[in-house]
Amino acid sequence: MADIRRVTDAFSVAPQISEADVEAIAAAGYKTIVANRPDGEGGVDQPRMGAIRAKAESLGLSFAALPFSGAPTPEIVERMSNILNEAPQPVLAYCRTGTRCITAWALTQAGQGASDDILDAAAGAGYDLSSIQDLL
Repeated sequence: MADIRRVTDAFSVAPQISEADVEAIAAAGYKTIVANRPDGEGGVDQPRMGAIRAKAESLGLSFAALPFSGAPTPEIVERMSNILNEAPQPVLAYCRTGTRCITAWALTQAGQGASDDILDAAAGAGYDLSSIQDLL
């Protein structure tokens, strides 16, 4: 099973998942999977989004593809916010290590609460986002 890290009741992150992980993800109660890792970033052995999407949808899960590299742009943050607002919850987002996902999530939360609460939620999932505190 993938290394799923709960951030809030509605949002968790994970490093790269595979098609084989999707049944356990569904059994754990997740309703939506968000892919933030571009296909091919990890070479030919990286599990592909299409196979993960097909498995997720066959099990009744929603799937959203929002692949990006590097820091999330304002457009990515806006698109991630829209996905999180519209998707059935709880949501599991994945990328190579989970850092892209948690960063995009944190930026969607900016202005909605104390930055310390956002940083604490990320830290509780094992991610140090102190470098973006000024953006929160």
